[in-house]
Amino acid sequence: MTGYTLRLAHSPDSDDLVMWWPLSGLIDPRGHPIEGCDGSPVIDTGPFSFSCQAEDVQTLNERAIASALLAERGEDPSAAYDVTAISCHAYPRVRKMYRITASGGSFGEGYGPKFVAREDRAAEVRQMLQGASRSWRVAVPGLDTTAFLTLSLMMGSRPGAPAFEAVPMPFQRVAPAVMSGEADAGLLIHEAQLTFERLGLVAVADLGQWWHQQTGLPLPLGLNVIRRDLDERFGDGTCTQVSSILSASIRHALEHGELSRRYLLAHAEDRPEWRDRELVDKYLGMYVNELTLDMGESGRRAIRELLGRGYEAGLCPSPGEVDVI
Repeated sequence: MTGYTLRLAHSPDSDDLVMWWPLSGLIDPRGHPIEGCDGSPVIDTGPFSFSCQAEDVQTLNERAIASALLAERGEDPSAAYDVTAISCHAYPRVRKMYRITASGGSFGEGYGPKFVAREDRAAEVRQMLQGASRSWRVAVPGLDTTAFLTLSLMMGSRPGAPAFEAVPMPFQRVAPAVMSGEADAGLLIHEAQLTFERLGLVAVADLGQWWHQQTGLPLPLGLNVIRRDLDERFGDGTCTQVSSILSASIRHALEHGELSRRYLLAHAEDRPEWRDRELVDKYLGMYVNELTLDMGESGRRAIRELLGRGYEAGLCPSPGEVDVI
């Protein structure tokens, strides 16, 4: 078993880019080594190399769900990534194909996605949280995201009786949709959780804070999952071996913060917020930390609790056993 390339997919936000750059080295968006580096992996990846792909998290959810359905029908899920980020909400639909890795998850410890409105609409939108009957249009970053599931739980949505009208769109369009009035309110993920006030938006609710008040647990937002059939394809223990490599990548990124920042700066052409060191440090401190390196028992409990509540409310399938490697 030598020289096999594993396809790893992640979201395009800074925490995911930082976690995985050690697998392929310090390279720019065109694949060129960043000045002063040779562009090769900086950790031992064993017999594997990694091809990393950034895609919107809802796109990753949809691909993983579609691949899992193909596999259940006995068809070839060749489009499935070997390792991929997904929303925790999506896990029950892909659990037969994927296992969760103990590292690589995103947890909000008393903080999380922001439910926002325009400043001149904030008081009115707060009525939504009090059960006002108006049909509220809420821009959401995908119907399979944890942000959407958590807001649905908070608002008391049920199958056939949603508490609001969800308007799904790519995450980067949510804030503009709220600003323009296309939506009454919006759910912000990624760095927009920290920058929304610059746009004149105000937070009506913090979903991670609400979840912590309800459960005392962190909010499991994103998970990293690995294909179960790696053991069949490459031998027993492959999933464990790859999971260890992923943990080593995150550990290296955490221990080499300046290199991680250089990597983000090299990829900041379309993400000017990454040039704001204070903002980047704050965001990475929130979502690349000890829980990211190993979710531990609190992370496992949080996943079981969130998906259990979602299942009881009819908002997601049964999660079955939460299989963490």
